[in-house]
Amino acid sequence: MPHALRDGRFWQYAGPPEPTGERYDLVVVGGGLSGVSAAYEWLRRRPGASVLVLDNHDEIGGQARRARFHRQGALGGAGTGPAGTGLAGARLVTPEPGLVDAVMCDEESFGADTLVRLTADWVARLPIAARARDDLRRLRHGPPDWFPGLPAEAKQERLAGLTYSAFLLQVCGAHPDVERFCRSMSCPEWGYDTRALGAIDAWGTGYPGFAGLGLEKGKPSRYNSPTVRKQWGIGDPDVHLFPEGNQALVRAMVNRMLPDPGSPDRPGDRARFRLSSPVVSVRDGEGAARVAYFDGHRVRSVEAGSVVLACWSAVIPYLVPELPAPQREALGEAVRVPLLHASVRVRDWNAWRRAGVRRVRWTGAYWSLIELDPPGRPGGPAEVHLLATPCRAELGPRAGAVAGRRELIRTPYEVLERTIREQLTRLLGPAGFDPAADVEEITVNRWGHGNAPEYCRPWHAFYPDGPFPAEVARRRFGRIAIAGSDAASAARADAAVTAAFRAVEELMT
Repeated sequence: MPHALRDGRFWQYAGPPEPTGERYDLVVVGGGLSGVSAAYEWLRRRPGASVLVLDNHDEIGGQARRARFHRQGALGGAGTGPAGTGLAGARLVTPEPGLVDAVMCDEESFGADTLVRLTADWVARLPIAARARDDLRRLRHGPPDWFPGLPAEAKQERLAGLTYSAFLLQVCGAHPDVERFCRSMSCPEWGYDTRALGAIDAWGTGYPGFAGLGLEKGKPSRYNSPTVRKQWGIGDPDVHLFPEGNQALVRAMVNRMLPDPGSPDRPGDRARFRLSSPVVSVRDGEGAARVAYFDGHRVRSVEAGSVVLACWSAVIPYLVPELPAPQREALGEAVRVPLLHASVRVRDWNAWRRAGVRRVRWTGAYWSLIELDPPGRPGGPAEVHLLATPCRAELGPRAGAVAGRRELIRTPYEVLERTIREQLTRLLGPAGFDPAADVEEITVNRWGHGNAPEYCRPWHAFYPDGPFPAEVARRRFGRIAIAGSDAASAARADAAVTAAFRAVEELMT
């Protein structure tokens, strides 16, 4: 539907909107975390109001979806979703005793697969050149001051002009094997590898190589991205995330708004959720806004006293063509990073116990992270989560996202399933894993438009001083306010919620 609107094809075939006769105090476009938050906040402040949430998905939560597995009548779920974790779904995982994190120095990077458990003296076991091992030890334990004589502000400015990969190769003079080994470190948090990650954020996140610069550890640099600044001083940001990903937070709010969450679009309820109903037009008319959506057969419309657009910002100019040209242009700047998350139901997790690992980063394979979500009892079925980041990071976050998305769209699900089975076998085959017998179900969530873009150096020269495109993009337009993580320029749950609350505040004042 969005592509048809973009290309001007939709209205060639669709008839004019047919009024439903319905009128709501608020209509929310987008039923993801930000949209549900907007509806929840509106009703909290005006309990007697009527709210309609329209979404193109068939499940409340938008991209914050669950992977469901059925086994002998039981239902299990794993949270997924880009906004809020950054990436592979937020879970509170208790480490299983005896299982450690590891790195697979894979065939794609180093010619052969070598699993390296991150235990004592793990650097010595890396299948890299001897000089590379020495360089990595120096970067981790005793790096020099790479910019001697410069004040701290000037050092931070130097870092702000580099990616982490460029820092390793050009500033540190590290062996290329070091850069190849570190390259995928940033994928779980950022959706792209260190060829796109700013060195200033690598420093702020604790990556190796910066200890000798003498930079103050008590506060972030002004050049650090908003997420790094917000998480400064948090040893493990996972402790602030939610079980089952953003879907758990969405369900908690929905359960408070709906008397019967199983019937989300029931006449008379103060909040209604109309799913599989992509919005195709929003107009601020005389006395009310008019929101049109496609119900699968025809275009229908409702009236609204106010509208919150909590959808992908790049779609908004096609929904509201009357927006000023500078705002339309700014909205189009929201080029999201593509993401893939897979959940695999395995018959038992004994192979993981024999392998002695629970979370494995891959240095160059398609799936960059494979993680066990251990159940509460030994043996038995378990879930495994995989993350892939198709962004072509060597092109930068924006161009790399576009190129990676095109490649992802051309990739059949059969290929994704095959790579999942292959990498699980490469990892756990020596421990007795059999993909034919041990894999029970696979769910793949594919987001061509996944993580909201975040302003960061070295890619955004206007950061941190501004002006910022998002400030223009999210301007209120009559009865229409704009929410969503794009409006906050950060792929975090708190950013999506904050954007929703800001939009509600704008409309109520």
